Amino acid sequence: MMRTLRIRTVTLLGLALILSLPWIFYVSAHFLETKTLSVTNHPQNPEQQQNLTETMQWIERNANRWTDPSWQDQLRSRLRQAGIDAAILTESGQEIYSSDPERKRALKSTEQFSVIQDGKVLGRVLVFLPNARTVQMIAALAGLLLAFIIIGYEMRRMLLKPLERMGSAARQIAEGELDVRLPESRIAEIAEVRDGFEVMVKGLQQSFQKQRELEEERRFVIAAVAHDLRTPLFALRGYLDGLEQGIARSPDKMAAYLKVCKDKSAQLDRLVEDLFTFTKTEYAQAEIVDNAIDLKLLLLRSIESLSPLAQQKHISLIANHLADDCIIMGDTHLLERAMNNLLDNAVRHTPPYGKIYVQCAKEGHKATFAIRDTGSGFTSEELERVFEPLYRGEASRNRSTGGAGLGLTISRKIVRRHGGELIATNHAYGGALLSGWMPAAKQGENDIQPN
Repeated sequence: MMRTLRIRTVTLLGLALILSLPWIFYVSAHFLETKTLSVTNHPQNPEQQQNLTETMQWIERNANRWTDPSWQDQLRSRLRQAGIDAAILTESGQEIYSSDPERKRALKSTEQFSVIQDGKVLGRVLVFLPNARTVQMIAALAGLLLAFIIIGYEMRRMLLKPLERMGSAARQIAEGELDVRLPESRIAEIAEVRDGFEVMVKGLQQSFQKQRELEEERRFVIAAVAHDLRTPLFALRGYLDGLEQGIARSPDKMAAYLKVCKDKSAQLDRLVEDLFTFTKTEYAQAEIVDNAIDLKLLLLRSIESLSPLAQQKHISLIANHLADDCIIMGDTHLLERAMNNLLDNAVRHTPPYGKIYVQCAKEGHKATFAIRDTGSGFTSEELERVFEPLYRGEASRNRSTGGAGLGLTISRKIVRRHGGELIATNHAYGGALLSGWMPAAKQGENDIQPN
């Protein structure tokens, strides 16, 4: 994993480089010039200082020869060996001799000495020494410039380029292109922004994927339900045409035709209601209207509504394990629809003279419920796919039961929207078992609202 640095750390390192690199160049130039690391105000090294002292003493001893050309040649030679320049002036300031006639003295330091004999000033000697400080300052400026170049390069590499690429990636994301490559950076703040962008991109990819899946599922559901609607509609139209054309002439035949029409109308009503409820639970964003609901009374009403269908098949609905304190918060209409779907599924897939057991209880902060039948139960494939929209199974759950294959899907979505869960299993003694739970009402929320 790449090691990152905070911006304040990078700033401090840059400041340290700006302060240290010119000083390193300054000291290095000073050492090359003076052969010493001392940075006092005396620029000369000991050898140069000794040569200067000896030269000044020699000039003082030969004051009477200042105008002698041969002596001046000797002085020029000594000055050249010492690496310095000098000028000799009279007491009035008139120049007698100069080893630097072109006056190239801008980058040199000057020292002035007066030559006195017998209390009388004979003249003055100006000594022009190489100014080591000039070379050192140039070196320091070069170090400062190099420091800025290094900092500028690193700032562009570590900060500006990643930000430019991050901006480009943000524009691509805004245009809907999620397959982008986010830049790496050693700056911690930029790395954190990059990680945030990466999480956002993954979230958008998952959201778009889910949206595509929902759209495909929506089209599939609409197409399948439309196909299911077409069958009873055609049958209903056929029987109505028969009645209109007088095919059913006897009262018994007319009664049979009317019964088929009534059954097909009921099937159509069930299909439309299933589609409406599925669409509401899958796509509606409205908040659930919370009311305090007695789960026991809700199950008893569902049992009562399914009793006629159960009686037709001589199925016993047994509800002798319903606790009195199963109070939950939720939407009465949706929850009643969920329980009706579970009981309807049990009735339709329980053989004649079978039994269906309904129970509810309170366990801690949960209100649990279970519906068990004495049918053949679920196959292994059905257990994996029983909550898929429009899945009916190969044998027991097919279109002959009259449903659209959305009942269990709708029930699980309703239970989950209420913060609970619904599970399909097989009971140990045989038959299908649909069990689930929802959060129990908290203290002070259990005032039952009239339904």
